[in-house]
Amino acid sequence: MRAALLSAVLLAFPATSLLAQTMPPKEEQIAAAVLPLPDNLRDAAKVMGYDAAGKFTTLREGKGMVCLAQYPKEPRFHVSCYHESLEPFMARGRDLRASGTPETQVDTVRFAEVKAGKLKVPSGPATLYQIFGSAYDPKTMAVTEGRRLYVVYIPGATGASTGLAERPKGTDPWIMFPGTPKAHIMFSATMQ
Repeated sequence: MRAALLSAVLLAFPATSLLAQTMPPKEEQIAAAVLPLPDNLRDAAKVMGYDAAGKFTTLREGKGMVCLAQYPKEPRFHVSCYHESLEPFMARGRDLRASGTPETQVDTVRFAEVKAGKLKVPSGPATLYQIFGSAYDPKTMAVTEGRRLYVVYIPGATGASTGLAERPKGTDPWIMFPGTPKAHIMFSATMQ
């Protein structure tokens, strides 16, 4: 009985139609993806997200910042935007993960490629904005239990060169991945 019902549903709604029903509309993905940015940067940002088939793609061309829409199947809300100078480094990470490279090895590969001159990182500071939350309402654009994260990438920076701790201390900024191409200063705050 179940098999017959499933077959009837699949015949009535081809796979692409079922996928299209589960993917948020392009406009909704764009609106969510640019939320972390200051208002004056939102309209110009490039936005990447998912088409009806679930393929990661460019939803809107833009300049300055690159924003990533949350994958609709993720249980928690998470969107991020970063300066376009970080795109080669970020895209390489996505490619490595998609090809099956274990998460624990992604940075090892990228750092080696930067050292060998095969992968570019910004020569100066570059920013990244993120929002995490337990849920998102596209109608009100409200994020439940939202937390903002602001990051300044400074490749090669260390605790000594920035005067920052290398571990979080309360709500103070700190430096992560010191001395690497992924070195960045972390700032975090709860959304109001």
